[in-house]
Amino acid sequence: MKKISSILKSFMILIIAVSPIFCFNYETIYASSYAEIVIEKTSGRILHSQNENAKMPMASTTKIITAITVIDHFDLNKIITIPPETTGIEGSSVYLKAGERFTVLDLLYGLMLRSGNDCAETLALAITNDRNKFIDLMNKTAKKCGAKNTNLTNPHGLHDDLHYTTCLDLALISAYAMKNATFKKIVSTKKHVATELTSNEKRVWLNKNKMLTNYSGATGIKTGYTKKAGRCLVSSAEQNGMELISVVLNVPPMFERSSQILDEAFANFRLVKLIDSKKFNYRIPCKDRSKYVNLKIDEDFYYPISKSERVSAQIYLPEFIENSVDNSKKVGEIKLFIEKQLIFCQNIYTLFID
Repeated sequence: MKKISSILKSFMILIIAVSPIFCFNYETIYASSYAEIVIEKTSGRILHSQNENAKMPMASTTKIITAITVIDHFDLNKIITIPPETTGIEGSSVYLKAGERFTVLDLLYGLMLRSGNDCAETLALAITNDRNKFIDLMNKTAKKCGAKNTNLTNPHGLHDDLHYTTCLDLALISAYAMKNATFKKIVSTKKHVATELTSNEKRVWLNKNKMLTNYSGATGIKTGYTKKAGRCLVSSAEQNGMELISVVLNVPPMFERSSQILDEAFANFRLVKLIDSKKFNYRIPCKDRSKYVNLKIDEDFYYPISKSERVSAQIYLPEFIENSVDNSKKVGEIKLFIEKQLIFCQNIYTLFID
């Protein structure tokens, strides 16, 4: 195999000038026990972190996992009759009453906008008729998202010593959830009117998340608080075509701190299209040099890049290919690096023969 090394051509990379790399300095008496992170949603690249792998309680931000687990496994139009055992749950509530009837979708709005613990318990029981089975599904959802240091014992986030996550895990889970259009619509909604289907009574639920009103481009996601967890907030926002996820755990000024770290990340990174699959125009000759084989790559690639970073490419291709070759046959690969760190690798395939 022949290695071709080069700075990416103009059709593959555009480095956008932004302000210098920032430095986070969060002076707080909670310095040893708080955690925070900012990631870019699509790539999952960490743009800032502090104590991101510390296992911590996360209060009602748990409901992010509850909601996406329901969305992934349940008919959202199904009507649920509220059972007596899921009413009167401790903590925040939408005050469901036994015998009331709501759609799953309305209960999800009550879960995410008003942080209804009664909604959480109702949804957990409704999916499998077994709360423990739903908790198992939540843990499987977390692992599917790449969470390695998360354990869930309930659907609402009330304190349990065995119920915890990390900033990194919660950010990855949230990034996965925000790729779902229904989830994103729910958590970006400021006001929802639910209908109790027996009486046709309307219930107005306002979103507790102040970021939706106070932060430019905010798209969600969820607040949380218990005495043990402190103030927790998972936020998302989109500016200039880049959507970021921030998580702060046990940060008293959670809205202010989330706004600050998002501002700094947006100021210092831009989402850049490093590979354009439609403009990939390499080709290699056949063995007898009588014709050429055009090549293709399957996916575009976007990545958040700062001003000081430079991306390089290494393209691995044979000097020639056999005269008879199938379409879509792997013949090489392209790798992208920032400094010496690999950020992307994709196979190169045959397209057709001239």
